[in-house]
Amino acid sequence: MNEQKSIEEFALAYLPSLEDYLRIPTISAQNKGIRKTVDWVKQAFKDLNADTVEEWTDQGGNPVVFAELKGNSDQTVLFYNHYDVQPPEPLAEWRTEPFEPTVVDGKLIARGVADDKGELMYRLTALRWLKDHGGFPVNIKFFIEGGEEVGSPHVGDYVKAHRDRLTADACIWETGGKNEADHFQVIAGLKGIVSFDLHVKTADADIHSSLAAYIDNAAWRLVRALSSLTDDQHRVLVDGFYDGIEPLDEASENAIADMDFDGDKIKKTYGLKRPFTSDDPKRAAVTAPTITINGLSAGYEGEGVKTIIPKEAKAKLDCRLLPGQDPKKIAQLIQAQLDKNGFSDVQLHYNLGEDAFHSDLNDPHLHLAKSVAEQVYGAGEVRFVPMMPGGGPAKFFVDALHLPVILIGVNYAGSGPHAPNENIRLHDYQQGVAYLIQLLRAYAQPKAQ
Repeated sequence: MNEQKSIEEFALAYLPSLEDYLRIPTISAQNKGIRKTVDWVKQAFKDLNADTVEEWTDQGGNPVVFAELKGNSDQTVLFYNHYDVQPPEPLAEWRTEPFEPTVVDGKLIARGVADDKGELMYRLTALRWLKDHGGFPVNIKFFIEGGEEVGSPHVGDYVKAHRDRLTADACIWETGGKNEADHFQVIAGLKGIVSFDLHVKTADADIHSSLAAYIDNAAWRLVRALSSLTDDQHRVLVDGFYDGIEPLDEASENAIADMDFDGDKIKKTYGLKRPFTSDDPKRAAVTAPTITINGLSAGYEGEGVKTIIPKEAKAKLDCRLLPGQDPKKIAQLIQAQLDKNGFSDVQLHYNLGEDAFHSDLNDPHLHLAKSVAEQVYGAGEVRFVPMMPGGGPAKFFVDALHLPVILIGVNYAGSGPHAPNENIRLHDYQQGVAYLIQLLRAYAQPKAQ
């Protein structure tokens, strides 16, 4: 039996011992399951005989678990993960119990299995195999936070406060995997994000709709304000919104050209009923900032009829940003644009923001990650991605630690993070364990320095 097959069989056999992690409803938005999850994570590293297992609480928020395992070389790899998950609602759309991991048709289904508990599980599996087969080829550190799903509000403070403990030669971030063409991706960056609420109030109480002939309606007011922020082609009409965006280098442009994009498969995966909003969706996924309405609320939304003029209306929005766009400044520009458009009564409340980042695609650590991936997944089966559409607090690590950040994982195009029936494929999980073992071995070699 060759080694990769042996590792993959071990990964599948070892998986049930980690599934209790998925059974904990660690919902940071509701402050549920935090203590129990932190204890589980700490025990997982103690079971590996980690040299250091610490719980950091000095910067506030949910605890950070820091673990350190000494290796057989002077190279050090830092891993980032988060242990919190999204709420499971809408529950009626789940085919299995959200917090009872269940295998259906070769897929492991559970809330958080793709984002991000399954990512930690496959990494723990790789460490267990290495521990039992000669030890760890490099020094390994883990930074595991519990507030990513609510915007990682304290991560920047933790990274600054513990900079000396987090030093490393490279950082392997959470998430990643295979695209809609089933090609494995080595991802070099994340878009930024700003999340905010809009609110408008037009009266002290809801009013009988018979008076709509002369009394304004908060719902219409908000809808018109929102409509004033984009044009029919979905380009953002906010003065200064696109200013300062950093241009892509040649390596990034080449990587975009080589990326896969199967529009038909994406439409089928999500059941899309409308055409794409971009003529070049592959490029837009990397290079287009966005403004998105996440939710709207106004007036009576229950069953039956209630004919009123709503007194107030609310909306939740986010913008996905590129390097060079500052989240707080973008929020200020949007409020200024609303004022300019005649909607100064529509007030913006800033929720959170994270900066975009991308590592240098010419960095040798990224090329090493790609070459090792081709050995595991096959020549021609691996793609560089300069920046994925999602966000995260990676920029804090880049700025404070000055290291390349690489996103790799065990998800696939149908994993459905944040959605009902979130899942990963077992074979991807097995391959991910084998790949990570080979990558850590490769990092121990002089060419990774």
